[in-house]
Amino acid sequence: MYPPPSLPISCSAYGDQQPYDTKRHQSSSISSKEDFMPTDINDKQELSIKHSKHLEEVRNLLKEEPFQTLDMVDCLQKLCIGHHFQDEIDSILKMSYTRISNGGVDKNDESLFEVARCFRILRQEGYYVPSDVFSFIKQDDGRFKEEIAQDVKGLVALYEASQLSIGECIFEGAVEFCSDRLTEMMGFLVQDETLMVKTTLEHPYQRTSSSFLVKKFIKHYAGTAMSQLAELELAKVQSAHQTEVEKISRWWKDLGLAQELKLARNQPLNWYLWPMASLIDPNLSEERVELTKPIALIFIIDDIYDLYGTLDELIVFTEAVKRWDTNSLDQLPYHQRICIQALYDVTHEISDRIYKKHGFNPIAYFKNTWITLCEAFLVEARWFASGNLPMAADYLKNGIVSSGAQVVIVHMFFLLGGGTSKETASIINDNQVIPTSLGKILRLWDDLGCAKDENQDGHDGSYVMYYMKENEGCSIQNACEHVMSMISDTWKQLNKECLFQNQFSATFTKACVNLARMVPIMYNYDENHSLPLLKEYINSMFSGGKLTRTTYNRG
Repeated sequence: MYPPPSLPISCSAYGDQQPYDTKRHQSSSISSKEDFMPTDINDKQELSIKHSKHLEEVRNLLKEEPFQTLDMVDCLQKLCIGHHFQDEIDSILKMSYTRISNGGVDKNDESLFEVARCFRILRQEGYYVPSDVFSFIKQDDGRFKEEIAQDVKGLVALYEASQLSIGECIFEGAVEFCSDRLTEMMGFLVQDETLMVKTTLEHPYQRTSSSFLVKKFIKHYAGTAMSQLAELELAKVQSAHQTEVEKISRWWKDLGLAQELKLARNQPLNWYLWPMASLIDPNLSEERVELTKPIALIFIIDDIYDLYGTLDELIVFTEAVKRWDTNSLDQLPYHQRICIQALYDVTHEISDRIYKKHGFNPIAYFKNTWITLCEAFLVEARWFASGNLPMAADYLKNGIVSSGAQVVIVHMFFLLGGGTSKETASIINDNQVIPTSLGKILRLWDDLGCAKDENQDGHDGSYVMYYMKENEGCSIQNACEHVMSMISDTWKQLNKECLFQNQFSATFTKACVNLARMVPIMYNYDENHSLPLLKEYINSMFSGGKLTRTTYNRG
């Protein structure tokens, strides 16, 4: 999985960040100087008592009929506390779906806001709701009715619902219609409405990590039992994340690659952000830590192909990975040898853990996905060594693989217990829409960022660059708009797969969607080629915890 530029986190346990020349190794101005440490035992006990108290308060609310609504489900999910009430949420969802399936949506009695919210939440949770529930917002000539043009809440809800499109015609114009109308009205709205509209247009819920938005929603629901629980939950989660980062930092230091591969990236905190955002259940701590390890190796092996070998050496390196035999490494240069040894050791350690926990050893699946990744890296190395650059479509096809998405998804699948026999394990190879969609979203977002960087020399290639070469007269703005359209279409494919694909567990499917949601945060460059959203995310999740915050030095 291609990383964003280096993030110079100013703590030695998080790794020493270094600037590089190629597009994948651009220096960034992001820094974070404060971390979390658990406070004394009394504070931890107080936190636990308060958390349990508010948990019970919210659970009691959900027993009352007025609170058994999709509005409550929406609140719990946006505050990242829904996992505590999954049984109650499932019951509300089933009731709502039964009602809407039986024709329970009366367009004359229910507002656009209510219909759109119902549609979004049910589709997010895997319930198919037909798009014709929105037929009442169109005129006979196909245009949107003028009366909805002034409905701010309705337009916001419709814009959010449109992000769950699987390609329906009604949504093709809805996104632009809502965006244009809401943008026009922003100057005339009160402050809270303006903030709501701005947040929605910039970070639609379906395409944004829930943890990125949680502090905004805590403020929005301030004064409620739910927001109070969410604040305590966030403090607990931040403390858990700190503990996990400490574990990963120790593992990374003990692995020894950072000391030997001085030119390679050294960013354990960055690598951890992917599992942190995708596996949001607090009970999946071990899985987050273990998933960070192959992610780290993807980045390091990427650097081997970019910085630590001639083409001939990289061919030998790739063949060594394909043999998967540690006894045949003597012909490799030292830096490549220690990297491939680490790959073998870490992969077998993770496989052994999974076997002990779930009764199935996935080493063959891990081996195959690493081979496929290294072959894709080698294809890129051959292109750039020869100067025979690819067509845009060929570049993208290979780039989807070299993004590393398949490696991450296969490891995540088995870490979550998705494959416990040969029959169930084969599911991950037989269903490629999710990893392909994720890889495409990641690759295109990364290339968009590179297109904004005027200092890029094109050495590593970019879909934007190749598309412009193939379409004479195409401006960079038009090329970027084309790429954004491709990303939107890929999201529709991902939505459809998650909606109708029944073979994967809900936990795994949601984790994959969460990975896709994390991509814009990791790759959304501004005009200075820095990453303001990523800086905001790190500050949100690793600083400001009232109950657990402290500053300390690491040697």
